[in-house]
Parts: sequence; structure tokens; C-alpha cells
Amino acid sequence: MRLHLLALLAKEPAHGYELKQALEQTFGTAYPSPNIGQIYVTLGRLEKDGLVRAVDVEQSNRPNKKVYYLTAKGRDALTDWVDEPTEGPRVRDEFFMKLVLAPLTGIADRMALINRQRRHYLALMRDLNELAERTDQGNQVALLLIEGAMLHLQADLDWLERCQEDLT
Repeated sequence: MRLHLLALLAKEPAHGYELKQALEQTFGTAYPSPNIGQIYVTLGRLEKDGLVRAVDVEQSNRPNKKVYYLTAKGRDALTDWVDEPTEGPRVRDEFFMKLVLAPLTGIADRMALINRQRRHYLALMRDLNELAERTDQGNQVALLLIEGAMLHLQADLDWLERCQEDLT
């Protein structure tokens, strides 16, 4: 969440609730609603690390609020994040380790593991389909996020078929 908040602050200074709202408005229901407490804890750490600075803003009928600004160091960290390629395919897949190692111990059957994992992926796919149906069709960001997750799941389902063919 650190870098997500830095990205939003690069657009404009904001306080914690504004950042929470910006995440929710940008990603819609496709992104788990962030916990406001976690946002403020993260902002505190970012401030401690010199990536943001906070300014107390007086309000007439409410308690003062802290508005956060991105620092030059924060902009550098954000630029580094944007410039770095995102992690690619996972070679140390947890399920594959179970699939290969658990049957060696005698505590699991490969077909049972594959079927359980397939049911899990299909349930996730159903959930994503329902989420897509509930998502505002005008929110392209949320729809693309959901579509990306569905494509990854479909690839995982295809890979499960390959595992079944080659290992059982």
C-alpha cells in the first residue's frame, strides 16, 4: 500500500480519508476496501522514512487534520517503483510443491490435490464473474483488474490440466 499512497500523493496532497476514497473510486469493488487505520499507519511510516511530510490543517468545526505531501525522496521512490518490472511468473509455486512432494509422503493423492485446487479456482472464477456483474460498467480500471485476475485463473486452470496429464 505504501507505493499506492505515494502515487496518489504525487497527483495531489491529501489526508487519509481522501486517500481511502481515491483508492475506492479508482478501483471500485475490484480492490479490497482499504482499512483507514492501515492507511494512517502506512502514512506515519512514510513520514518517518522521509517519503511524505504532514502539515496540520486547522478546521473550524472539526479537529485539525493532517494533509500529506509527497517529498522529493518520495517521488524518487515512486519513480523507482514505476520503472522496475513487476514480478513475473512464479517458479516456486506453493501448490506445485504440494503436488510433487505430498504424494511422496503418502499423505495425499495427486488427483485429489488437483481436483481440490480446480474446485478452488472455479469458485474464485465464479466470485470474479459476480464481482464483474456488480461493478459499474463505466469503471474501466476495475473491470480491467477483474479481467486480469480471471485471465490468470484461466491460465492456472489450464496448467492444472497439464499437471493432471503429465503427473497422474
